[in-house]
Amino acid sequence: MKPSSDFHTQRAARLARLKLDVADFEEKFSRSSGPGGQNVNKVSTAVMVRHVPSGVSVNAQDTRSQSMNRQLAWTRVMDAIEEQRRAERAALRAEIAKKRRQNSKRPRGVKERMLEGKKRRSNIKKMRSKAW
Repeated sequence: MKPSSDFHTQRAARLARLKLDVADFEEKFSRSSGPGGQNVNKVSTAVMVRHVPSGVSVNAQDTRSQSMNRQLAWTRVMDAIEEQRRAERAALRAEIAKKRRQNSKRPRGVKERMLEGKKRRSNIKKMRSKAW
C-alpha cells in the first residue's frame, strides 16, 4: 500500500475528479474477524465507508492494519461510485438509442419484404378456404 500522506492527496484528487465531498461519506470502524490473532480481537481493524447520497457502502477487513483497510475501503467505494455512474450513463445512452430506433421509419426494402410475406400468407389462406 501507499504511505498515508500519499493516500490522502490521491484520495482528495480523486474526490475532486468525481466531484464528491468528504462530508458526504461516513466511516465506521469495528472489530474484524478471521486471521490476525489477538490484534483483530482487540483493535477495531475493519473499516466501513459509506457514501450517504448514493447509498454505496464498502466494508474492508482484508489486513491486520486499520490504515491499510481504510485505504482499501476508500479505493473500493470510489471504484463502486465510478462504476455506478458508468452504468447510469450506459443506460441513458441505450435509452436514447432505443427511442431513436423506435422513431425512425423502416427502410423501403424491409417494408416491401414484410408486405410480400403478408401477401404470400394471404394467398395460402385463400387456397385453404377454396379447397373445402
